[in-house]
Amino acid sequence: MSLTRITIRQIEVFSMVAETRGFAAAGERLGLSSSAVSQLVAELENNLGFRVFDRSTRRVELSGAGRDFLPSAQSVLRDMQRAESTASDLRNRATGVVRIGAPLVLASAVLPQALRAYRALRPKVVIRLRDTPVDVLVDQVGLGDIDLAVGPDRPVEDTVTRLPVFDSPWVLWCAPHHALAARRSLRWDDLRDVDLVAAGRDHERSVRQMHADAPEGSRIHPVDIVDNISTALGIAAQGLAATLAPQYVGVMALPLGLVERRVTAPEVIRKVCIYHSAVRSVPPAAQAFAEFLLPWLQQWQASGGARTGARTPA
Repeated sequence: MSLTRITIRQIEVFSMVAETRGFAAAGERLGLSSSAVSQLVAELENNLGFRVFDRSTRRVELSGAGRDFLPSAQSVLRDMQRAESTASDLRNRATGVVRIGAPLVLASAVLPQALRAYRALRPKVVIRLRDTPVDVLVDQVGLGDIDLAVGPDRPVEDTVTRLPVFDSPWVLWCAPHHALAARRSLRWDDLRDVDLVAAGRDHERSVRQMHADAPEGSRIHPVDIVDNISTALGIAAQGLAATLAPQYVGVMALPLGLVERRVTAPEVIRKVCIYHSAVRSVPPAAQAFAEFLLPWLQQWQASGGARTGARTPA
């Protein structure tokens, strides 16, 4: 007996005949003729190697073997119905698992708001948020470790697509009693003799790149480098140093009482981008979330979320 020759249609017809106790009634339910139902039942019995119905001129009854086989057949149909429902949800992007990475500020203070808003729209979609260092964000997308990433602009290879979302200028974050807090805006030369703490090698490199062509005496060198922006902001809040960071970190800096001062001549802009694979198919649920996230982040930025710590309405 080759069970691979049994079709879902045969099992569906068998189950319906068992329920209605008649070929004509089953055919009416399924939109088939009585002869088509009879043919499908005969094919099933041939594949199984035993009769599933005892037939008479007046009625159709399950055979003993048919009664024993019916629960398994119904289980197969339930599994197929669940599979069809899941496929429909996936096709319509209503279910699935999305793995998204983002650096500390975005992962802890911004994206959870977006996840809450999206859950109200697509409750079956599970989004796994990973706190990911900026240095490895793009690599994890390229390797397939995460489906999407949100973070500062980084160089990408052909395997990763970068979609700019919004611009955020680099600013100086300092305590209100810091000497530079009295200035409305700053020039880079004003920072030469200021104690600065950099948050991670990414920020350190960014500060250096801003003044790569400047004379040695005017270059800015951080006096300390910490791993996380939250640590740098905490140090700055105590007036021990100031820190340079994109304006969007205000969602964490402002609650600490820090003030921002724009740095000009030149003003340096950091872009926040969404990244996804350019060579692997993006799961439908991840693609749908990315389409939701782009305007959501733009609205968050436009509504002043970065400058006030305000929540964007769902």
